Amino acid sequence: MSARFKDRFSNQASEYRLYRPLYPEALFIHLVSLAPKRYAAWDCATGNGQSATCLAKYFKQVYATDASAKQIKHAIQRHNIHYAVSPAHKTGLPDCSIDLITVAQAIHWFDNEPFYHEVRRVLKTNGVIAAWAYHLPVIDRETDRIIHRLYSDILDQFWEKEIAQIQSGYRELYFPFHEISSPAFTITSAWTLHQLIGHLQTWSALGSYRKTNGKNPVEIIIPELLDIWGNPLSVKKVEWPIILKTGTITAS
Repeated sequence: MSARFKDRFSNQASEYRLYRPLYPEALFIHLVSLAPKRYAAWDCATGNGQSATCLAKYFKQVYATDASAKQIKHAIQRHNIHYAVSPAHKTGLPDCSIDLITVAQAIHWFDNEPFYHEVRRVLKTNGVIAAWAYHLPVIDRETDRIIHRLYSDILDQFWEKEIAQIQSGYRELYFPFHEISSPAFTITSAWTLHQLIGHLQTWSALGSYRKTNGKNPVEIIIPELLDIWGNPLSVKKVEWPIILKTGTITAS
């Protein structure tokens, strides 16, 4: 993120930790298999440290950075995770020190070229960078329709332009590395209606909508969700297909 970092998630940092889905372990096993060594990983825009804690199982050291001090405050602690508040383009990490860089649900917000300059500086030869995201949850046709209405109709004008990168499946994302093909991965959770609503509350467009309209847009669709869901304590399968870009800096 550039010096003009626009903080979209600090106000809901605690909710972000509670209601963002967990990434599948298979994703990290795959990424670790691509890394040249298992000494050091950097999780950029770590948020609550969700990816960092997964990486900590495999790497001796994990450096986890985020431009939001509130996100770092709510991060999950592990003995080999070193958290720091810093922008994506300026970490203070040593040159050629990192085996794997991960960016979860965040690279579309970055000022790309300064970040990629930092990637080239800290990544080892044959080191790997992986950036991934997910879009809307997939539950069932009627629930998906209601969520789509919130996303596309109610919040349409409040999404920032960077969201178009996710909408296009990162196909338009500037990614100047030797790309590595990867298998498909899916996030899978079993959630109550309360958890789904909590997740919707973490969307970045909500702050702009509230500022303009003085109310929470999620409340508009809650009656419809209750009608479709039935018992709000019942659990339903929720899925998010993962959009993944993986690349490496090869030896010249």
